[in-house]
Amino acid sequence: MVIDSHHHVWHYTPEDYGWIGDDMAAIRRDFLPADLSATLDEAGVDGAISVQARQTVQETTWLLDLARSCPRIRGVVGWVPLCDPGVTGVLERLSESPALRGVRHVVQDEPDEAFMLRPDFNRGMDALRRFDLVYDVLVFERQLPAALQCVDRHPDQRFVVDHIAKPRIREGLLEPWAGRMRELARRPNVWCKLSGMVTEADYRCWTVDQLRPYLTTVLDGFGPERLLFGSDWPVCLVACPYGRWLGIVRDAIASLSRPEQAAILGGNAARVYGLEDRG
Repeated sequence: MVIDSHHHVWHYTPEDYGWIGDDMAAIRRDFLPADLSATLDEAGVDGAISVQARQTVQETTWLLDLARSCPRIRGVVGWVPLCDPGVTGVLERLSESPALRGVRHVVQDEPDEAFMLRPDFNRGMDALRRFDLVYDVLVFERQLPAALQCVDRHPDQRFVVDHIAKPRIREGLLEPWAGRMRELARRPNVWCKLSGMVTEADYRCWTVDQLRPYLTTVLDGFGPERLLFGSDWPVCLVACPYGRWLGIVRDAIASLSRPEQAAILGGNAARVYGLEDRG
């Protein structure tokens, strides 16, 4: 079974998605479950995890509703106000849906590079364990030191790094990202998604050779037991068709055993997000 560990759906409006600039005009439209299902069918992908694209509880509720009606959405990584003293009550309500499998905050947009070390954020992180939820880490490489400290404060929490922590592929810089990711990979409670790489490169002239050192770094660091295939669809479409990215990941892991490839392409996502629990 192939599981895409990272996709988005949205009703597009310029106000809600101001981060979609002119160079990303191709995705300034709605992307809904019917579009997702058609894309997965064409690529031979069985299911996907829907990840928040707006920081509102309303969006999380909407995604959970979609998961009830769209069987291809196997789980949801939503947003909750982790810094709010009342976050536990929000989690109690949202966790009534078995589709809620994780939580994400868009830390990459926080001006404070030490945001993940805030006491209120960490109190919210403590609440996730009660509901057996993953925390998805969305950071730029410069925010990795704080992310590492946060992970060390929560050794029993499952973390999944989105988009291999957004290295500076466009500039061709491997360090200090590679060293920081190797250090993060030493923590057994941290997984990493093979996603979002083409949009950290030049949209129009990236090459597989340019991506290869970054793929090799996370393959060596996390190993096949803690890596997950993810597309970042539809964001990936500004640089790469869905099927091509899946093909690049398949080629990158082709030297592994079949069970190891199967783990990266779906088994690890099912395990870390507890998708088996949903039946």
